[in-house]
Amino acid sequence: MRYRQLAPDLVVSEVGFGNWTCTTGWWGDYTETEAIALHRAAFDAGITFFDTADAYAEGYGEQVLGKAVAEVRDQVVIATKFGYDLAATDTRRGQQERPHRTDVVSVRKALDDSRARLGVDTIDLWQLHNPRMGHLDDDELFAFLDEAVADGKIRAYGVALGPKIGWLDEGLHAMRTRRLPALQMIYNLLEQDPGRELLAAGHQTGTKMIVRVPHSSGMLEGNLTADTVFPANDHRRHRPRSWLLEGVAKVANLDFLRRDMTLGQAALRWILADDGVATTLPNIYGADQIDEFTAEVRDLTPEELATVDELYARNFDVEPESDRTTKVNA
Repeated sequence: MRYRQLAPDLVVSEVGFGNWTCTTGWWGDYTETEAIALHRAAFDAGITFFDTADAYAEGYGEQVLGKAVAEVRDQVVIATKFGYDLAATDTRRGQQERPHRTDVVSVRKALDDSRARLGVDTIDLWQLHNPRMGHLDDDELFAFLDEAVADGKIRAYGVALGPKIGWLDEGLHAMRTRRLPALQMIYNLLEQDPGRELLAAGHQTGTKMIVRVPHSSGMLEGNLTADTVFPANDHRRHRPRSWLLEGVAKVANLDFLRRDMTLGQAALRWILADDGVATTLPNIYGADQIDEFTAEVRDLTPEELATVDELYARNFDVEPESDRTTKVNA
């Protein structure tokens, strides 16, 4: 495992662990024992960066992470997120967003609650979860974040963009006005925008990137086919059929990356070719992913990187699917 600087006092593994896979029910069901074991296996493989959120199953993600790393607390970097109103009546369907609540009184309580669930005095990286422009312009909120750093309750704060890909204006505004050490975004070989522009801005502001969805929701693991059927408790079941068909067709043109590594490994090395990226958060849902994504492999060559650029400019030589409404498993 290789390691990079995320913030002045935070060094992290190039491959991190986002525990949404084993604590939210979006990628299958795990017992608490199974989820804790997965965290510990990740640490044993060299992963030191663990990312969660207070909104993951109403704090359960934080509780599991806290239990999993309690004995190695001084050897890991703990990141969590805040900003959603966990007390709001949850009448959402599927994965619809809950409302935000970022007044200082609520945020102060959220910080204390997260520290308690994690079992820590200090959170290493506290990220504003999927903010809108108004949240980023809230001077009182950011004054409180500075206060939390000064009080030793957090080491650093950042912003996690989302929930879906996009939010270019918010990302640029956050980096340029708040001088963040870290920004979390969706970025991968198949979905390069707006990540490329955010990365360029990060080089200017000194903001390091935390990249999630580096395998395009599993597409770049190279295991999906046009006939893939997702189980009922897999969030990809709700994707349009065009996502599956186009993605499989694009991946078929990436065989040149599989010469001496898996496509999943190559997808990570493609992202990490930019030193503005501090760490990646692949979806880890079993020991096989830990072994694959933490294995030592070579960097991509300049020629391979150039070929990816050329393919992306041509949409990987794939005509867009016209069927954008039929569900994958309809």
